[in-house]
Amino acid sequence: MELKESGEMYLETILILSKQKNIVRSIDVAEYMNYSKPSVSRAMAKLRAEKYILTDGDGYIALTETGRNIAEKIYERHNILANLLMRLGVDEATATADACKIEHDISEKTFEAIKEHQRKYGKD
Repeated sequence: MELKESGEMYLETILILSKQKNIVRSIDVAEYMNYSKPSVSRAMAKLRAEKYILTDGDGYIALTETGRNIAEKIYERHNILANLLMRLGVDEATATADACKIEHDISEKTFEAIKEHQRKYGKD
């Protein structure tokens, strides 16, 4: 099943939060994304039903293997694209915001070409 951009954003947020703290709850996701608790609750239910996340009895969220793979892919795209834009002279805030938009729409072929260019010519 194809995951929509919003689902990818939630998975990426769960990954980022899980790197920052041991436990992730819906309230953490809501605060990080600046979304309402009911919106996040609906999204978590959908991600759980689609087997991208697991939740325990205390409401702690964990990514499934599938969810983690998607989250890591989006997170990698975000970081590489933001760094590329900053190396081109774009300020960090703009580069980060633009990378967030691009990461969901860029083709795998184009992204792989960007990664190859980065490997070939270095990160700096």
